[in-house]
Amino acid sequence: MFDVITFGSATSDLFLKLHRSNFRIAKNKINKGRDICFSLGSKLLIEDTAVFSGGGGTNTACTFSSLGWRTAYVGKIGDDIMADIVLSDLDRFKVVSSFVKRDKQRKTASSVVLTSIRERTILIYKGASHFLTKNEIDWAKIKKTKWFYLAPLYGKTANLLPVIVKFARENRIETAFNPSREQLKMGKAKLAPVLALIDVLILNMTEASMLTGIPQTKVTEILNELRYLCPGIIVITRGIKGVLVCDGGVLFDAKTTSNMKIKEKTGAGDSFGSAFVAGLLEKNSIEYAISLAITNAESCIQEVGAKNGLLRKSKKMKMPNYKITKSNL
Repeated sequence: MFDVITFGSATSDLFLKLHRSNFRIAKNKINKGRDICFSLGSKLLIEDTAVFSGGGGTNTACTFSSLGWRTAYVGKIGDDIMADIVLSDLDRFKVVSSFVKRDKQRKTASSVVLTSIRERTILIYKGASHFLTKNEIDWAKIKKTKWFYLAPLYGKTANLLPVIVKFARENRIETAFNPSREQLKMGKAKLAPVLALIDVLILNMTEASMLTGIPQTKVTEILNELRYLCPGIIVITRGIKGVLVCDGGVLFDAKTTSNMKIKEKTGAGDSFGSAFVAGLLEKNSIEYAISLAITNAESCIQEVGAKNGLLRKSKKMKMPNYKITKSNL
């Protein structure tokens, strides 16, 4: 019997810390953003490099296990060195990996994370984890769990979303869902049947706006639309502005730590969402879940790599007194 089984990507992440003298930032007149620019054909020095495992499926699994919950990960990796990095981390965090499939044809998904001054650019290779199929899941064994956590799903694996959610409902498994941008592009009409079965929906404000089609400035309207689509708990992260959580007609507004020094942001969303659900598992309290989620995310970004800063139950966890206000919608 498991407490949580996670689904999502498994990647190998190469972190490259750029030397300030070897790149420049330029304004992009087309999308009004900013570009990182290098000299074509040159050899550029970097300040540091590191390789860790990543991916929403394994990141969230490691949070749950690190916080003391019996956890398994369902996903797909290649048959290469990068796959060994993924399995090594799952073993380090004592996550059950017996449901992980090996792909003899595709490589393990991977990312190159270019980091500079408070910024990052990620290059992504969509590998094996994007090609998990229905027949590769051991349905009979994974139904013995309390929760499914669906991290962002991509490629052919994203097609499994309604199948997994329906299976969870039929087997009385609670489900948390953090959709990918790829899934959000399907539109709320196609996602509505799935969202109606979700117990915890986790989004950032940009994603919430994308799903509802409502501008980010109209927060109340976004929340009301999400409440219509999803009867479960709705979680919206807002970066330095904090987080909003809606449970029925009650709105929780929490502030994060201000002026925190950030070492690297990779994995922040995964660490927040998974710790929130872990908090519900532990105390069934929204306030506690919010505090645990913020603490885990803030701990995560103090280290390079999505898993190295995660909270551990074996160590004394210091939970700051975050300001959380309640109001009626």
